[in-house]
Amino acid sequence: MKRLLTLILVLTIFTPTIARNIDLSTVPARDTVQLTIYNAEDLTLVRETRVISFKKGNNPLQFSWANTLIDPTSVELRFLTRPDELTVLDTTYPHDKPQMLYWNVASEFSGEARVEITYFTSGITWSADYTGIADPDEKTMRLEGFVTVTNNSGEDYEDAQVRLVVGTVNLVEKIAQLAQRGMMNLPAAAGYGVAGRRNEKVMRQRALKSMVAEADSSAVYGDAEEAKQVIKEGLSEYFIFTIEGTETVPNRWSKKMRSFDAADVPVKVQYRYRANQYGNQLVRMFLLTNNEESSLGQSPLPDGIVRLFRRNDTGSLSYLTQQSIKYIPIGDKIELNLGTDPNVVFELVDLRVFRDNIWGTFNHKIRRRFDAPNARIEDRGRVEGWDEHTVYAQRIRNYTDKPIDLQIRRAFGGDATFINQIDATSHDFNTVQFATQVAPGESRDLVYELVQRLGSNQKQSRVQITQAKPAPVPWLD
Repeated sequence: MKRLLTLILVLTIFTPTIARNIDLSTVPARDTVQLTIYNAEDLTLVRETRVISFKKGNNPLQFSWANTLIDPTSVELRFLTRPDELTVLDTTYPHDKPQMLYWNVASEFSGEARVEITYFTSGITWSADYTGIADPDEKTMRLEGFVTVTNNSGEDYEDAQVRLVVGTVNLVEKIAQLAQRGMMNLPAAAGYGVAGRRNEKVMRQRALKSMVAEADSSAVYGDAEEAKQVIKEGLSEYFIFTIEGTETVPNRWSKKMRSFDAADVPVKVQYRYRANQYGNQLVRMFLLTNNEESSLGQSPLPDGIVRLFRRNDTGSLSYLTQQSIKYIPIGDKIELNLGTDPNVVFELVDLRVFRDNIWGTFNHKIRRRFDAPNARIEDRGRVEGWDEHTVYAQRIRNYTDKPIDLQIRRAFGGDATFINQIDATSHDFNTVQFATQVAPGESRDLVYELVQRLGSNQKQSRVQITQAKPAPVPWLD
């Protein structure tokens, strides 16, 4: 395949009558290449090294980006060996060759030197996906992670070290720091006019390069595993994840690579009721933790698709679910929703409803209280406030052959008191949480009472939990 990125060394020899350009070497192959892919910015930082033969004196170096998405404003040249004897005198962009630049390099020696060229290109993206296979008892699973890199940049990258930026990169503070160093004027960087937009783009690129340099300035030459680390920069929290070894990523190709393979990952099965998250239904959850105890925790887990299966006793696989997950930091839980379980019946039953603490106005707005339940205000009076009592039974019937753990969250509006006999706790100001376990074949009723203060009786908006016995229900006593 024709190379779209070329680096040619030529020497201009001056004679009394004519100047001639003579090629001193063939196009040098890349020695190493590293791709650091930022999905959120649609930018990939490319670091490539080459060994160049220099002649003493001036050496023009030609760099071309024809038919690629390389940003010419981001191209930089650095000398890795003998830097004290090599100097870039100037950079020229020929007007008749708009996709090319020349570096004029002054060398104090004749011989080889190693150089690094860095630049940003667009069109390279990555995505993550995961495959989980649970054991028949659903206590452990094998979890594999994969990364698919897609290259539409116009350039082939052979034997490249691939690094993925996982998490959120916040460039605001970094850009401000660079501006304060006088790299460019702030009004232009803020985006005033065409020049301002160009300067803002350059500023963002330099910020990204600076953050990567702080993370691992020598990763391209070292061991891939040593490049994995977590960096916190200002309000940013991101992770540079290195795919072990090297990969060839041709233009217009996608390549899938394994990122990790964890066996015997502990799984907790929990049934949950959370109407604001899962709707008015009880769902079955697989809960995992991204930590070392779970054979994970080597890195955060990026956004991706999880496909979940269960291995049967016969060795075949049963499909359980497919779900998108968001960024999972180290130490956080992975929560997989398997939907409803037809073998577990879950319902809320109203056992008793009554009112008391009723206040009304009548006889020229004289306020009077009626303490009797369900009392009525007569003599053309008007009800202003009351307390409404509802006794509930949270009924669970387990028809599976395993005990099940349940966690229930119920949100109540207004000013209310939750009369608690089921070890309930406050999840937030208006949400009550309680948990229980139901044995195989067992049916349980969790009875509680909710007192809601309505009308003029309402003083605030929160749910208080008290330890008391709910009002009796005759047919349950």
